[in-house]
Amino acid sequence: MRMKARATLVALVPALLFAAVGCSSTDAPATGRSPDPKGSEGSAGGAPGAPAASPDPAGSAPAKAGGTQLERSALTQGDLAGYQISAQGKNPNAPDGQPQADKKACQPLADIMGDKPDPAARETVNRGIGSQKQMGLAVSASVSSYSEADAKALIARLKAAVAACGAGFTATVDKQTGSYREVRTADYRTSGDESVSWTTTAAGQGVSAQVHLVVVREGDTVVRLMALNVAGGQQKALVPQEVTDKQLEKVRKAG
Repeated sequence: MRMKARATLVALVPALLFAAVGCSSTDAPATGRSPDPKGSEGSAGGAPGAPAASPDPAGSAPAKAGGTQLERSALTQGDLAGYQISAQGKNPNAPDGQPQADKKACQPLADIMGDKPDPAARETVNRGIGSQKQMGLAVSASVSSYSEADAKALIARLKAAVAACGAGFTATVDKQTGSYREVRTADYRTSGDESVSWTTTAAGQGVSAQVHLVVVREGDTVVRLMALNVAGGQQKALVPQEVTDKQLEKVRKAG
């Protein structure tokens, strides 16, 4: 994907999904370039928007282990063979602000695209993941801490929103708008306490892309995974099972 189209994805998917696009471009091999995710490691908030995606050929700094329990739960470089994992600062060209849906029932789906899965998150750590196995596949992963009641409520709201928003919705952030069509429940296996998964087609400014989202609750921790294939708008995106499994494994070990 060229830089112009890649930049357009900021408005198209005004969220973390832009996190790993930098290293999954079809302009260069996946090796030698790490993804540039949103939010510095261990960040508990910050302005919502897209993550950094600098084309620095030297690669961005890898995510580091350590710190709080939540930081230890997050994926780090070396956790998954065939993937580049990193955490960097926010892309200065990314829009600021929490995405706002045009339909109240769909706001939970817009929220999930922001810095945090929803405003009730106490802390969120974000990672960008670029696949070296499947050209163009970019995954954004995050872990968030909640009260267990709030974590359960989030999953319930998302399930209700997916059921209510099949016809789609639009979301605006920093005066940039993207549309989300054909919101569909997706079958996806996880080992967490409960989960919800869905697909949608994001479109805006002349480009479109299929997106796959998986949100899993493990106790009072919520794992959010979003996949986008930047190789082409018609390429189906799927969060790799091994990424989900490894992320949940780390959450359990850290806890």
